[in-house]
Amino acid sequence: MKKIPIRQIAATHQDSLSSERFTIRRVQDIVGESGLVQDLHRHDFFFLLVVQNGNGSHEIDFTNYKVADNSVFFLRPGQVHQLELKKGSTGYLVEFNNGFYHPKEKLSGQRLRKASSRNYYEFEVTRLNQINTTLGLMFQEFTDREEGYQDAIKAYLDILFIGFMRQSTNLKAETITTNSYTQERFEEFLELLDKHIFTHKQVSHYAGLMNLSPYQLNDITKSIVGKTASALINEHIILEVKRYLLATPNQIKDIADLLGYEDVSYFVRFFKKHTGYSPEVFRHNFK
Repeated sequence: MKKIPIRQIAATHQDSLSSERFTIRRVQDIVGESGLVQDLHRHDFFFLLVVQNGNGSHEIDFTNYKVADNSVFFLRPGQVHQLELKKGSTGYLVEFNNGFYHPKEKLSGQRLRKASSRNYYEFEVTRLNQINTTLGLMFQEFTDREEGYQDAIKAYLDILFIGFMRQSTNLKAETITTNSYTQERFEEFLELLDKHIFTHKQVSHYAGLMNLSPYQLNDITKSIVGKTASALINEHIILEVKRYLLATPNQIKDIADLLGYEDVSYFVRFFKKHTGYSPEVFRHNFK
């Protein structure tokens, strides 16, 4: 059974004994003279790509985006993507895991989750210039590695995500503070889905992990996105199935088994109900 490759951030000599991982690289140093082509894979870390100048293509969870000047892409751990950057592209690539940047201050944590909830951004020129300035300072800290450089980088990440919040009318800082309890519990639910979707698909399981009743959990999800907890669980399952259908040659029965479905025929009916296609037809039409 083939699994989708999972890439990790390589440890440097300085942090080889630590679980904290962070890198920032210039895009021009990565693409070199021949460009960059990455096949479908996952990351176990956050991935932020800011292209100042360049072109190419970026497919994230099977949504295609054109890479152009001033393109900004943000991926969460676990998302599937493939990337092509042409020679001459410039910008920054930032990679970090939860061990490095996992803010204890609630508002900072919410900014990270909100910012990474979107995979593609189109920034205003002024805001993008501010982000590039911040990334330049971050790159210098990472290069020089003077006393306290990691703390400085984390502070720059805070500034970066504040900029993300200010950019989008849908992600303004004011919305973060509105009913913060509900938002926080909703994000907790999404994190639990990422961890348990292969083994648990019942609302009652997640409600129990959160010390809530199924009714309370549904009330939270409806108030945030207008969907029931069950609908979100199903969407999460379908996305995971699509990832394996399009990114691996695995048999349908093997994918069903991986997702915890012993009855393959039920699994096929479930997928067709939510997509309009059988798994085989979906793979044939969209791969």
